[in-house]
Amino acid sequence: MTNSALPPDAAPVLELLTAFRRSKTMFAAVSLGVFDALSSGPKTLGTLARELEANADALERLLDACAGLSLLTRSVPPDATPTTQSVSALETVRYENTPLSAAYLCEASPHRLTGYLNYSNTVMWKLWEHLEDAVREGTHRWKQEYGWDGPIFSHFFRDERSKREFLMGMHGFGIISSPHVVSAFDLSRFRTLVDLGGATGHLAVAACRRYPHMQSIVFDLPEAVPLAKEMTETTDVAARVAVCGGDFFADPLPTADLFALGRIVHDWTEEKILKLFRRIHSALPVGGGILLAEKLLRDDRSGPVWAQMQNLNMLTCTEGKERTLPQYTSLLTQAGFAQVAGRTTESPLDAVLAIKAD
Repeated sequence: MTNSALPPDAAPVLELLTAFRRSKTMFAAVSLGVFDALSSGPKTLGTLARELEANADALERLLDACAGLSLLTRSVPPDATPTTQSVSALETVRYENTPLSAAYLCEASPHRLTGYLNYSNTVMWKLWEHLEDAVREGTHRWKQEYGWDGPIFSHFFRDERSKREFLMGMHGFGIISSPHVVSAFDLSRFRTLVDLGGATGHLAVAACRRYPHMQSIVFDLPEAVPLAKEMTETTDVAARVAVCGGDFFADPLPTADLFALGRIVHDWTEEKILKLFRRIHSALPVGGGILLAEKLLRDDRSGPVWAQMQNLNMLTCTEGKERTLPQYTSLLTQAGFAQVAGRTTESPLDAVLAIKAD
């Protein structure tokens, strides 16, 4: 490139430069309770400042930014002039949730993503701060940030609130993805599905809704069982969804002809994955299947960006990684499975199905 040549458009770099600001704006608004405060209807800036115990000027900046991100709407009475508006903004400017924030950013919504957003804000945000060190050393950042080293997921269950927040975060993603995962393949030949690490049972519920003959079992750590029961017992398929506590690495697995692993495999090393796959293979009858719900990297690793970002997230947060379909195929065939197939979906998760051969 000569000195007289114009440089490329800087827009992509500027977009990335400010991307974290938009994330943090949403995280802060959720954490402060903005969207929950507006769940009953629009309120003035002054009312919100009092309810949230926030500085009115600073809160107005946050609320305006949320409006700019289409998370809120901002309105001023038509008879408010610019002069009177600036003087009486506390009682004239009104904010209201958009349908988007009402669905995903309010704790009372059945579709909420607040658990995962809060986890991203309070846990992952700090781990990502050390991404450079994670790349240099090839390990997660729990020890560096928290001075803590051990079974990673025990951290999520350290107290009742942390456990519920983490599981509800998984639930928010699950209710978006699970209907796509269970319809990616025709699973009608299977009679009983066991969802290992099934959290709130969103995949088990989606499978039972899709296949009226199917029975499902949610199998997760004993600490997760109460919430799983709470969530599944209120569904329209509650009679066909059971909940069972246990450690899928150590305890006997329930009897089934289909095992599902949703956002589980990407957490672990290949050694642990093979151990789990072989346990499942031994528990299955011939012709039984294993269904993985993960976001697949393209074979040439060129994307999608969602999977690439999640791959870095796994680096900072876990022992695992995101993988391509050939990589999953290799692991599954090493464990004795055959007929491995993958399907991409329009949701945050794709699907991989493999069968136990004769």
